[in-house]
Amino acid sequence: MSTVSPDVQAPGSAVAAVSNGKILSCSGIDMAYGSVQILFGVDFDVERGELVALLGTNGAGKSTLLKGISGLVRPKRGKVFFKGEDITKLPADVTARRGISLMPGGKGVFPTLSVSENLKMASWLIRDQPERVETARQEVMSLFPILKQRYHQMAGNLSGGEQQMLALGSALMTRPELLMIDELSLGLAPTVVGQLLEVVEEIHRRDTTVVIVEQSVNVALNLAKRAAFMEKGEVRFEGPTTQLLERPDILRSVFIAGASAAETGNGTVGATSDSQATDPVGVSTTAVKAAFGQPGAQAAPSGVGRIDFDAKPVLECRSLVKTFGGIMAVDHVDLAVRPGEIVGLIGHNGAGKTTLMDCISGFLEVEQGRVILNGDEITNWPPHRRALGELGRSFQDARLYPTLTVEETVAVARERHLQCRDIFAAILQLPASYESEIEAKAVVDGLIDLMGLDAYREKLTGELSTGTRRIVDLACIMAQDPTMLMLDEPSGGIAQKETEALGPLLRRVRERTGCSILIIEHDMPLLSELCDRLVALELGGVIAEGTPAEVLAHPAVIASYLGTDETAIARSGASATT
Repeated sequence: MSTVSPDVQAPGSAVAAVSNGKILSCSGIDMAYGSVQILFGVDFDVERGELVALLGTNGAGKSTLLKGISGLVRPKRGKVFFKGEDITKLPADVTARRGISLMPGGKGVFPTLSVSENLKMASWLIRDQPERVETARQEVMSLFPILKQRYHQMAGNLSGGEQQMLALGSALMTRPELLMIDELSLGLAPTVVGQLLEVVEEIHRRDTTVVIVEQSVNVALNLAKRAAFMEKGEVRFEGPTTQLLERPDILRSVFIAGASAAETGNGTVGATSDSQATDPVGVSTTAVKAAFGQPGAQAAPSGVGRIDFDAKPVLECRSLVKTFGGIMAVDHVDLAVRPGEIVGLIGHNGAGKTTLMDCISGFLEVEQGRVILNGDEITNWPPHRRALGELGRSFQDARLYPTLTVEETVAVARERHLQCRDIFAAILQLPASYESEIEAKAVVDGLIDLMGLDAYREKLTGELSTGTRRIVDLACIMAQDPTMLMLDEPSGGIAQKETEALGPLLRRVRERTGCSILIIEHDMPLLSELCDRLVALELGGVIAEGTPAEVLAHPAVIASYLGTDETAIARSGASATT
């Protein structure tokens, strides 16, 4: 009697496919989460020794396809072959033993374990082969020397770039034949991205086949020779990466549709009749007014965008200090954001940018200094009171309610602006409550339309991709009508064309609401186009401040943050290869 499980096919069995030089072959893959189908008949092949980029729109199913290949999610239909063997029904631990390794997107480490313990956990499947484990560990140390220095530190105390290095190193501990990388450059400084790109190229040179999911087409063009582009769960293009530049029907903004299409060369909006007036985000002026207040509301005062540097700041930080166990995270930072001004905050991973935002928004107590918002000192205010004081804040990981729909989530964000919040009026459906809900729904509908989220209106936010949740998060922040808007890496996890459309959209937000914006970003083309001023941080202190051109040319900024890798710096915008 056979001892082989029906779900685990032995190599060389009768059902094994002939590889014909293909290390991986996916045929007709359908995948779903519950009743929501994500992939529709996907075909995807990878030749042995290739480095292939898997690109696509947000929510297209790229990460889901990788999970299906690795065995984390089982396909409903179709077949996955690895080295000629049918692995469609194999669990993830078995596919890892076969030679497949997946580096997940986002958080890929155990934060309460040390670097050493993370690598030990990653080699658990081959723990009975100590020589192989030690060889893999030495290879990881040679690829990432910084991990050797941090070997006994907790992973949660590493910078974002170092955590990404550890995640990639952990994926290499089983010495895979096929390495799949999900979101390599997510949330990382240009210098770190440049280092990681060099490592990926070195891994590929060592005869490892690589499939990399990447939101930046520019990065993919310089890393991979072949790409597959997915949209709505289907492969829309497969071929040389250079041919992607000839497909404007594929490389387009899906959510922030046409955000820059209506702008003329001098940055003004093309003239239209009042009845047909359209904003650069591709939404009627009426819809925008509904999105940023009452229908027919007045636009922001004229002059917004022309910064008055003598005006009283909307937000002011005076000599802020924050330490963690003796480590200076924010070092006597002075910062002022004036009415209608857009200020970019840049710096290496671990420079203190998010910590500074946490101090401003009240999630961390400052040890020294003052925070002033709209003329009021808010240093000791709790976060909810600062929000009521018209301070809006987004987070890197888009903290949404996973069991609410997109429409419900945006409506909750709008709740504090309801004219009537009396529970008995709502129960009895009194006119005051009913009319208040109608006004809120008009704002929610306008925001969903503005952000291109109509197709996702009834979907649970927990079922959305990272990039789609980011768009929903931005809609929620806008629903609060802030006078001071703080955005922490808004382009993180969204496709390149969405990133390129984000700048014009945020400018229109500024023009329609008159709000000031403080933005943390690693996308230099976006910041250069969007910001009036940049502030660069290093080791918690300000090292440069001025116009984007001045700061990005500052020697200290180039040395500590930008580096010299043009691919890593220019993740969006026109590619150098065009």
